[in-house]
Amino acid sequence: MERNSGTGRSAEAQAFARSMRELKERSGQSYGALARVLHTSTSTLHRYCSGEALPAEFAVVDRFARACGALPTDAVELHRAWLLADARRRAVAVAVEVEVAAVEAAPPVDEGDRDPEVVAADIGVPGAPAPRRTGRRLLLAGVAAAAVVALGVGVGWLPQTGRDGRAAQAGPTVGAPGTATATGGATETGPATGPTESEAAQGTPTGPAATPTESGTAAGTSAGATGTPTGPAATGGPSPASPPLRAAVRSHVWAAGCDHAYLAEPAPSAVPPPPLEADAPAWAAGRRAVHAGTQIVEVTLLGTGPDPVVLEDLEVRVVGRRAPLRWNVYEMSQGCGGGITPAAFTVNLDAPRPLARPVAGNDQGEKIEAPAFPLKVSATEPAVLRVVASSTGCDCDWYLDLRWSAPTGSGTLRLDESGRPWRISAASPDRPVYGYAHERGRWSR
Repeated sequence: MERNSGTGRSAEAQAFARSMRELKERSGQSYGALARVLHTSTSTLHRYCSGEALPAEFAVVDRFARACGALPTDAVELHRAWLLADARRRAVAVAVEVEVAAVEAAPPVDEGDRDPEVVAADIGVPGAPAPRRTGRRLLLAGVAAAAVVALGVGVGWLPQTGRDGRAAQAGPTVGAPGTATATGGATETGPATGPTESEAAQGTPTGPAATPTESGTAAGTSAGATGTPTGPAATGGPSPASPPLRAAVRSHVWAAGCDHAYLAEPAPSAVPPPPLEADAPAWAAGRRAVHAGTQIVEVTLLGTGPDPVVLEDLEVRVVGRRAPLRWNVYEMSQGCGGGITPAAFTVNLDAPRPLARPVAGNDQGEKIEAPAFPLKVSATEPAVLRVVASSTGCDCDWYLDLRWSAPTGSGTLRLDESGRPWRISAASPDRPVYGYAHERGRWSR
């Protein structure tokens, strides 16, 4: 599964492509041989290596690095390059979505009522004062600023690693004394709460997929992750030399890169075609859509200090349960499949006390061992946790607590959407299910 880089071959996309080409050339293998390992076509691999497309999932990048026999430091550098390119592409997608929505919502300007200062400046009257920005001009200026903020937040968490694979100290951190954030500005100030009684009664979305702020974090590249440490730093003793963890959360992961469904209230005529997986956060935010029955979350964790960090356990927190939404179901694909079923933790949100249960995966008949705690991460050995949560009976708000320990102390890392819980709703059986008919250009049942 690939996606267009959407960045006009940005510097980040070119850096990622260059890293892929270097590893490919060093391995001495042909494009065809590597493509078979990646379960993709030779032309798709060419697109990855030329910067014309990005892999949709980190698993593809990881398999490529392993197939090329990459050293751990090279694998970390490739992973970081992919995250940067992906963040750039997502930020551009968000900026376009926001600008289109803003322009459509802005009232038309009546030329007869235009500010004289603006008219004078536009026609080049000598000595004309700088025009006051009003109406559409002010709105579009705000859109441009929002696009810059989206891009900055999207890449702000990334580790500043060098060729030796070690992480620098700059950038937002997780797990430092007090409450810290991993996403550049979304500091948690209190416990997450579910919707108000009136919102719950009306079925008003309150989770991350329901608000445009989600697309403000580079279309979901980095979701919220806040840490509460214990040990010397948390009890007034000496602070640790560096924070233990950095985290990036993707909360709109689709099975095989194409299979997913959302609940949305608008009629089919008001819903645009299904997006690429990479553009799903902005698409869902624009429709106030909610994950239908299943949500896949991927968390990439990287140590930041010289010592390894042990990930001890993953705890599920459900902070809101309501009756399922009676909205339409929109399927992103009417049938797709992949040769790989990744190993993951599965969560049944309908259980009284939901647990993250490890489940083995499958790679074309070859078993992929189930994930198991404890796990170890370091500055040169990242870990990717995949969590598949589902519900058949509620409209649920939930998040995850990741317990960790290190020589400097221990703590809990909260994984959510910039301080807000994620949201899944079971689909009501009497509601229509729509798939997009591309040949007709519309949604149909």
